[in-house]
Amino acid sequence: MSVAIDGPDFVALQVHDVDAAAAFCEEHLGLRRAAVSPPHAVVFDTRPTPFAVRALLPGVSLTDAAQPGLGVVLWFRTTDAHQLHDQLVAAGVKIVEPMADSPFGPKFSFEGPEGYTLTAHGG
Repeated sequence: MSVAIDGPDFVALQVHDVDAAAAFCEEHLGLRRAAVSPPHAVVFDTRPTPFAVRALLPGVSLTDAAQPGLGVVLWFRTTDAHQLHDQLVAAGVKIVEPMADSPFGPKFSFEGPEGYTLTAHGG
């Protein structure tokens, strides 16, 4: 019998400025830091899957990337997608894809730290 994976167990965005990316996540998304993070990252207390922003891995350069994370879609659950959307708009955060219905409730996409496109859904 072969071994299979259970699913995503940890998600991190590689960024140039960990402090600025962490501040964005705290101020605009309401994420709270986990009790412990390694020196090169900020881990947030998200469930069921931990999420972090971390320094670039050795040999990784995003300087020439047209858009960081291109081809990867990260969805974050919220209790009220409409309210979060309005909060982000009021804070001047760029909305990349407008509010729309999805199989997982209302959803929209926005520009996160360092240009990553993130999607919020729910509520």
